[in-house]
Amino acid sequence: MIKACLIFNNHGKPRLTKFFTYFPEEEQQQIIRETFLLLSKREDSVCNFLEGGKLIGGSDFRLVYRHYATLYFVFCVDSSESELGILDLIQVFVETLDRCFENVCELDLIFHMDKVHYILQEIVMGGMVVETNQTEILTHIEAQQRIEKQEAGMGGAPARALSAAKSIAPNVNLPKLSDLQNLSLSTFKKM
Repeated sequence: MIKACLIFNNHGKPRLTKFFTYFPEEEQQQIIRETFLLLSKREDSVCNFLEGGKLIGGSDFRLVYRHYATLYFVFCVDSSESELGILDLIQVFVETLDRCFENVCELDLIFHMDKVHYILQEIVMGGMVVETNQTEILTHIEAQQRIEKQEAGMGGAPARALSAAKSIAPNVNLPKLSDLQNLSLSTFKKM
């Protein structure tokens, strides 16, 4: 089972933290600090697996990570997970981020945190891997984006309704949209 997913930059600043097992806030911060200290000291040529030790609950846990440019992608897993499978999962996650953000960078993770969390939730939910097919993940993300665009279009619904009503009945005097926006419940009580 996956216990945590962490992304931090070369300076140790967390850019994404998702814990699938409960840890108090102070302990989470300690885990992030210790994980960064362990990984930042390692050469790029060494193995991408590291024993978790006392970090997240004993020797049963491992840190599986990849270092891309300025970002570390780290998954903390227990012994039931395959380290190579998790490395592949990190690759799928990064490639999906790349496709969504067109060459993902640290700023994308900062300014689109909600989208990054949504992508991670499409891949891992409750500490279990649910999807590794990048095409399937991207299909769900595109569907979510269509829904968001439709909901964003709801803000213009009153204006569209008035213009539709005017086209149906051009001789009817309809109130101006600015007058409708100033209405409140107290206005109707006075009538």
